[in-house]
Amino acid sequence: MSVTLPSPSLTEPDSALGRRRLGWPAWGWSLIGVLAVWALIVIVRPGAPLDPLAQALTLAPFLVLVALGQMLVITLGPGNIDVSVGTIISMASYVSVAIGASVGPIAGILAAVGVGIAAAVCSVIAILLLRVPPIIATLATSLIVSSATLLLADASRHSADAGLREFVNAKILGIPGIPVIALLVLAVTVVIALMLRHTRFGLSVLAVGQSARAAERAGITVWAITALAYLACGAFAGLAGGLLAAFISPSTVLGTSYMLDSIAVVVIGGTLISGGRAVPTGAWTGALFFVLLSGLLNLVGWSIGAQNILKGVLVVAVVIVSAAATGTGRSSRARLRESLHLGNRNKETTHG
Repeated sequence: MSVTLPSPSLTEPDSALGRRRLGWPAWGWSLIGVLAVWALIVIVRPGAPLDPLAQALTLAPFLVLVALGQMLVITLGPGNIDVSVGTIISMASYVSVAIGASVGPIAGILAAVGVGIAAAVCSVIAILLLRVPPIIATLATSLIVSSATLLLADASRHSADAGLREFVNAKILGIPGIPVIALLVLAVTVVIALMLRHTRFGLSVLAVGQSARAAERAGITVWAITALAYLACGAFAGLAGGLLAAFISPSTVLGTSYMLDSIAVVVIGGTLISGGRAVPTGAWTGALFFVLLSGLLNLVGWSIGAQNILKGVLVVAVVIVSAAATGTGRSSRARLRESLHLGNRNKETTHG
């Protein structure tokens, strides 16, 4: 029996597909945000105009890596989110340095990826076998990983390999230069984009996000696709942790900001929080926007707490606007009206 996977032409009407192709790109507003914040930084701190962008390109690739994994999870549909990525980054940084010191930097990076996958396995078991909601399951994983990180921090006596540190900080094309790591992460982004459009797994992720029940009826193994998306998210977080250990240094709070920022980047970049649409390009525009925004707010003296409040407000605003523009909020409102109407009818029946 052959199984036909959904494609864009099968999951959207032709007219809707045409509008999506010819209309404003999902990552367009975040790109405008990048340009606007960049201009404000240049106004606040006159000087070399390319310096803020060069600095953003140095920091953004690590956030993009985490956001790409988070994007796959969020694309699975409502309720799917991984809040363990921050603690995975912190633990992976210590594992990468420890293994790298004894075996080599490549082995250290692979070990960091392995740690991320192992943590994701815990989340997958809780989500698929124990039927725990994803946010609770990944929160529990986060607590376990945090405890392990504290133990690793107490035993840590190593620093990142000098060669790996030089590689992570390497730049090309003169001054200010383009970070090599940015080009590598860009290549990973292209691979993810092609995967979502042209592979069985990528199309299945989109189909599950649009309707898990319909995807299952089409022959897609929903539980396997869900597991792979969470495992990929853990792997990307682990990889980011291993690279950050060489770029900065291992720390128990190294990944703290990445949990909120990775979610915010995905949403700001155009991926639907309701699932079914992934925007890899938006991971870059969203990450650059947040890195530049943090730089601007630091210049004007905003605290970390105030910055996080602003990021949260931005995410909520984008979700509301996206729901209004795409109609994804209509079904929820319809169900609410239906439930209220049914409740009124039941009251009338009871009093009657």
